[in-house]
Amino acid sequence: MRAVSEGELYLGMISGTSRDGVDAVLAAFPAGQPQLRAALCLPYPPDLAARLERLVAGGRRPVAADLSALDAEIAGHFADAARRLLREAGVAPASVRAIGSHGQTVWHAPDGPRPESIQLGSPTLIAQRTGIRTVGDFRRADIAAGGQGAPLAPLLHRALFRPASGTRAVLNLGGIANVSIIDREGGVIGFDTGPANCLLDAWIRRHRGEALDRDGACAAGGTANPGLLEAPLADPYFGKRGPKSTGTEYFNLPWLERLLERCRPGAHPHAPADVQATLAELTAATVADAIRPFAPADLLVCGGGVHNGDLLRRLRRRLPGTPVRSTAEAGLDPDWVEGVLFAWLARERVAGRPQDTRRITGAREAVLLGSVCEPSAVR
Repeated sequence: MRAVSEGELYLGMISGTSRDGVDAVLAAFPAGQPQLRAALCLPYPPDLAARLERLVAGGRRPVAADLSALDAEIAGHFADAARRLLREAGVAPASVRAIGSHGQTVWHAPDGPRPESIQLGSPTLIAQRTGIRTVGDFRRADIAAGGQGAPLAPLLHRALFRPASGTRAVLNLGGIANVSIIDREGGVIGFDTGPANCLLDAWIRRHRGEALDRDGACAAGGTANPGLLEAPLADPYFGKRGPKSTGTEYFNLPWLERLLERCRPGAHPHAPADVQATLAELTAATVADAIRPFAPADLLVCGGGVHNGDLLRRLRRRLPGTPVRSTAEAGLDPDWVEGVLFAWLARERVAGRPQDTRRITGAREAVLLGSVCEPSAVR
């Protein structure tokens, strides 16, 4: 493959554990730093969103028959997002060196005798439908090297947010929370801390029919229950040391319902707003507990949770003395950090640069992340 030009454009796409749609960004990387040219979120159609929800809601591995049709349909939606982004930006497909597509995770089980992580949205089909080289399947090589396959965001965080002195923490608040701890020499440690928005979204959807608790208003109107909070904090996941990763196959409504049943005061159910407040406190507590031992000079936050004012207030209360700021203050819009990650990973893969994830995912060695799919000559 030829050398990468700093002025070339890359397109990055992901649908995270919130499963609300495809985030797509177009970026160049002059001097190795992202220059965001355009971005959009293309929501899933209601029927596709509902089928995805049914696929993952039970916390069980999806069967092959349920995966194949969705794989093609989700790939089509990703391709639509890429084409719309380029059309709105006035950029021809031939101007894009590569697409990096994470796809949609529907199962993540990196531990045990047969570790695997399943993402839907075939990069081969995306390449065919856009006419652009597409890099996908980013987790497979890392898992084959003994890693967790996730999180991958710390690789970009290290490249973009390295502190001039001391230690910095970078937190992504998606469906699951992941944290990067970066030192001034460029060393990085990263891992998933546990649930961020996944349980908050699931609970508000069940009790109010809303997609999310906007700005944390419901949680702010409730009262966190100390007894109810104590039970999930005892979950073994929170006591594990990194590298570690998780997903909604573990932290989901059945997981929450088991806790509620154990902690229910007599025959009286918990008030929904109090459960929402307790879930927000769970996210804040587990994130703060994970970050505190590293004593970072500051904490940069990205992902959808950055818009949840109640959640950020809880974080600040648990991390007194640590400034908590949006990544926007460090030069990158918090809504598009993960999209930029996959544009950057596509650039790294096209350049043939292995990634060292040993202190992030636990891989034994640096590996090339992603498989390259070329478009067919005729579309």
